[in-house]
Amino acid sequence: MTDPTDTRDTGPRVGTPLWAFLAGVTVIGFTALVVAMLRLDAVGLVELARTPLFWALSVLVILGELRPVMVSSAASVGGTYPSTMFTFAVLLHFGLPVAVLMQAVAVAMNGVVTRKAWHRVMFNIAQSTLALTAAAVVMGVFGIAPSPAAPWVPDGSDLPAIALAGVAYFATRAALVCGAVALHERRSITRVFRVTVVPQSLVYVGLLGLAPLVVVAMEHSPGMVPLFVAPLAAVYFTATLSMRRDHQALHDELTGLPNRKMLIVSTEEALAEARHDERVGLFLLDLDRFKEVNDTMGHPVGDRLLQMVAHRLTHSVRPGDVVARLGGDEFAVLLPSIRDAHAAREVAARLRAALTEPVRLEGMTFDVDGSVGIALYPDHAPDFELLLQRADVAMYLAKEARTGVELYQPDKDRNSPERLNLLGDLRRAIDSRELRLHFQPKVSLGTGAVQGVEALLRWRHPVHGMIPPSEFVPLAEQSYLMRPLTAYVIEAALEQAARWWHTGLQVQISVNISARDLLDSALPEQLEVGLAASGLPPGAIQLEVTERILTGDQAYTHETIKALAALGVPLALDDFGTGYSSLIRLQRLAVSEVKIDASFVRRIAESEDDYRIVRSIVDLVRSLGLRSVAEGVESDEVAMRLDEMGCDMGQGWLFGRPMAAADATVWLREHTGAGPGIEYGYQPEVSRSA
Repeated sequence: MTDPTDTRDTGPRVGTPLWAFLAGVTVIGFTALVVAMLRLDAVGLVELARTPLFWALSVLVILGELRPVMVSSAASVGGTYPSTMFTFAVLLHFGLPVAVLMQAVAVAMNGVVTRKAWHRVMFNIAQSTLALTAAAVVMGVFGIAPSPAAPWVPDGSDLPAIALAGVAYFATRAALVCGAVALHERRSITRVFRVTVVPQSLVYVGLLGLAPLVVVAMEHSPGMVPLFVAPLAAVYFTATLSMRRDHQALHDELTGLPNRKMLIVSTEEALAEARHDERVGLFLLDLDRFKEVNDTMGHPVGDRLLQMVAHRLTHSVRPGDVVARLGGDEFAVLLPSIRDAHAAREVAARLRAALTEPVRLEGMTFDVDGSVGIALYPDHAPDFELLLQRADVAMYLAKEARTGVELYQPDKDRNSPERLNLLGDLRRAIDSRELRLHFQPKVSLGTGAVQGVEALLRWRHPVHGMIPPSEFVPLAEQSYLMRPLTAYVIEAALEQAARWWHTGLQVQISVNISARDLLDSALPEQLEVGLAASGLPPGAIQLEVTERILTGDQAYTHETIKALAALGVPLALDDFGTGYSSLIRLQRLAVSEVKIDASFVRRIAESEDDYRIVRSIVDLVRSLGLRSVAEGVESDEVAMRLDEMGCDMGQGWLFGRPMAAADATVWLREHTGAGPGIEYGYQPEVSRSA
């Protein structure tokens, strides 16, 4: 069963600890191999090669080296090869030179058949040679030195020597292989030992324990030796079935990647072994627009795309990092050791770069992209479940902001206890009418006359004090409170408009609403009832929506838009210039006013680029027969430049800051009907209004 996360065939960089370890073991092992070959009794070997037993043993060793006995899919060092039993039997009966020769040939053939990298083949030959040499040394201590010319057959009294030789063999192989895996995957060697050595030791006990019986059969009934294949095959297939069930329980069937269950185990191990100066990172990655591929090309093509994505991800992370599939088009990446948030962002950027390479399937080229959310231990969460939840929050932030990669930010987590408490407080504030509207005037740049006011929501929390709208309005948008909040604001705006209109201040109030509100079928009815109850004309209130409404086609055909147009309530487009829409789409939405975002307006006196942008918007808006309003007007020079380019109205601190209803009433009485230029620092062009 191929493991898509196996990156051991990738050669280590020269000079790294892994390279030094592999090179050192390989050199020492091949030195031991050469020494063993020099001690080989050539005459005895030739005589041995003429016997059927020699070739039967060679075939059994080679076949036993092709497929390992796997007892757990989680074992980092791989399985145990059945060839161990026959190689150890050859060591006991014919001595070290013949055993290492057979083992080296079998390992080399395994490398050719399974296409292992040359450095892995060389290392495997070296470590198996050193393991056999360690066992031969122990046997030598007991005075056991077999050779092809003088084969050795054990009896009952030799069991302690055989047991110690088996321990030396197993300990040497385990130490060398686990050391290489620990360096490759950047894990502690104790962790690798704990995960792999215990289950493998049981298999080694069985294989090495059968080796003396093989020797007895070799001596007295050589033709019986192949019969040992039967119990070996039974062990092999039993272990394979067990491993397959284990693999299915811990891996995704489609991609072969670890699943959520194995990710939990790996994360808990990483958290338990985390050092105080490093972080553990958990990424959540979701493919963008994958559903379109499934719907257009069918699920088989979508499955193949997921398999390619899995391959790209596993070959874009470091050895020891875990890539898991959680379901659908959602993947997780565990970094057991990461320096800091900056390093985590670099890994996430590398993952996205690997994904963006075009994919060609069924004669078509697909552009794949994904959004990545990052959560770090211990910075953001103390355990797996909370890490995953907060990586999920960060991933959705990346999708919403279209940034691709986001680190978890507590202040943007709608599920945090603080935000949940704030949500409950907001609910109570709406019910008890604690929220207040402040009003900022909009002034004609040509005449200086007041053209209306914008209603801005304010909340003074009884404990936390003034809470800005940028904090509680997004919270309402992400919850069930947006509709009651909008209803509250419209009701309060209509009440204030009625007070003004019925005392002679016929000032239009603009109210900000979300795109979701604009498509709410209950909105026109609420406005119609409210206007009728207040005795106000439809033009007394104006609804402002952000430019993002232009990015969806639903707004142009929705019944709510048509009902608002029939009612006569005007629409304004707020923050224009910050979205991603085509300007010409303005013609398709029934707006009467376009508000130019303050980020452009404030810099028109210093930036020629911003000046040209604002002038282009003003010209476009005028050509469509709409009014233009510049937000963020704070200086005389900006106001004059706007007036020169033909902008209709301005809004900003130059004319007035947001004021409570009582202060706004006093201000309006002082300024309504005021002549051109009165009370303002700039002198408008009176001729424009003529």
